Amino acid sequence: MDTFKKIAKIACIVIAVSAAICGVVVAIKQLKAKKELNADSEENYVSCSCCEIPENN
Repeated sequence: MDTFKKIAKIACIVIAVSAAICGVVVAIKQLKAKKELNADSEENYVSCSCCEIPENN
């Protein structure tokens, strides 16, 4: 029974560490998505006259 407790303790530690790593990964992904969303917003858009097609009047 003592061996089972040691194995269960190690398994719980491994599960806790992997859960913490998953939490960090999810948080980083959410922060990256939020940054990309802000980077593509219209208020950050700068028009360039060299790329625009001239209209013939």
